[in-house]
Amino acid sequence: MPQTTQQDSGRGLWYGMAAYGIWGLFPLFWPLLEPGAADDILANRMVWSLVAVALMLVAQRHWGWIRPLLRQPRRLAMLVGAATVISVNWGVYIWAVNSGHVVETSLGYFINPLVTIGFGVLVLKERLRGAQWTAVGIGAAAVAVLSVAYGQLPWIALTLALSFATYGLLKKQVGLSGLESLAAESAFMFPFALGYLVYLEVSGRGTFGHTVAGSYGWGHSGLLMLSGVITAIPLLFFGAAAVRVPLTVMGLLQYLAPVFQFLIGVAVFHESMPPARWAGFALVWAALAVLTWDALRQVRADRAGRAAAVPQPAPTAAAPAAASAAASTAAAQEAVTS
Repeated sequence: MPQTTQQDSGRGLWYGMAAYGIWGLFPLFWPLLEPGAADDILANRMVWSLVAVALMLVAQRHWGWIRPLLRQPRRLAMLVGAATVISVNWGVYIWAVNSGHVVETSLGYFINPLVTIGFGVLVLKERLRGAQWTAVGIGAAAVAVLSVAYGQLPWIALTLALSFATYGLLKKQVGLSGLESLAAESAFMFPFALGYLVYLEVSGRGTFGHTVAGSYGWGHSGLLMLSGVITAIPLLFFGAAAVRVPLTVMGLLQYLAPVFQFLIGVAVFHESMPPARWAGFALVWAALAVLTWDALRQVRADRAGRAAAVPQPAPTAAAPAAASAAASTAAAQEAVTS
């Protein structure tokens, strides 16, 4: 592999780690916005996300995608759906973190790949391999065990997983980059979020632009504005990583976020983890291990198949050994770079 390509892949890996690392550290940020309620924080996040992403688009002079999008009502409708479900996801996540359910939010993002696979079967009519069925079965058993452990369905985790899987499905159909998608979704939700902030202000429940002695000051308003920036920046890192590293690497990096969230919930916020919950999480991790092993095996098989399909030139009588060596080298390079 050329040195420039290796350096680009190295940067992509760091971009990916930065993106998922920031997402994983989110549980440390949202409590800083208290005493703002979850609905107040969510509305501010929507408003300031549009401001942040608009500034980024201005800096990049990246507007060419907007006009074609406006001429496609079907894609616009799917973006409205995506904006709706990601708003649900954000709202539940912020409320759960600030209510002491960080561990359960991590569970939602651990089981999200399994829910996505289920959507692939039910919605896209995809066929699963045996290992994928095994992973889904183990995941279903994990939900059952955790339901017993919690005394009810882990509704926070399931809501986060279902909403984010639906969001991913819609984004797959729309086909916009992360930054473009966030811009469009934020634009759709901006009037509602701004109207809700006005309502909170009129009803005396809003916290932006206010100070309360002994409770919060102007720094609180600054942090509310910062929520838009920290929403947009990981998407920039993610986009930079996605074009530089293989999809399999991105698939492995996605587990960084829920791992960080889980560790924060247990080690920082000291949330309870009785044995039954450990058993449920162990099943989830086992399902993800099976899923990851199957994905890596499939990638190796696909690469081997493509390498074998490369036509090999017939060796000349003068140099059969040299031709054979060259063909082997070409096949090896194809396997590495494909």
